[in-house]
Amino acid sequence: MYKHEVIIYWSTADDTFVAEAPELPGCMAHGDMQEVALQNINDAITLWIDTAREFGDPVPEPKGERLMPA
Repeated sequence: MYKHEVIIYWSTADDTFVAEAPELPGCMAHGDMQEVALQNINDAITLWIDTAREFGDPVPEPKGERLMPA
């Protein structure tokens, strides 16, 4: 289990919950319930990290603190 920050929000435009891992660029998932979105983002994080390692790309360490909105 990775400890990267996950943000879950409702998307009216997509009519679904969206989950993002902002420390991992482009790592997003969705689900019709918050729990499903969380399960899906955990799978996406694993795939993101596995793919980065496969290609020799750096994997950011979890910051362990809340990120500040831009």
